[in-house]
Amino acid sequence: MTRIRRGYIARRRRTKMRLFVSSFRGAHSKLTRTITQQKIRALFSAHRDRDRQKRNFRRLWITRINAVIRERGISYNYSRLIHNLYKRQVLLNRKILAQVAILNKNCLYMISNEIIK
Repeated sequence: MTRIRRGYIARRRRTKMRLFVSSFRGAHSKLTRTITQQKIRALFSAHRDRDRQKRNFRRLWITRINAVIRERGISYNYSRLIHNLYKRQVLLNRKILAQVAILNKNCLYMISNEIIK
């Protein structure tokens, strides 16, 4: 009886997985079972850390805005600035405010002065 040749579907699936983990070190890119485990782990971490990254950037922006605003006066801080922005219905998000705070402090001071009045 002649030998039956296997199909290519499983090999193609494994090759796809190997391409995904080709930059991993050691057995994590060589052995099929560890490749599948590491692929699942990498995708899970990527999904989790996308939300974490958004959270971290928001914290960074808030810290930057607060640092610049507190230089202006002892009684004025980040929470009062944001409250006044919402009261005056000024549509500036935290990312833009943080960029303004870093690049041009005087502009942020002018915005805060106009809001207080």
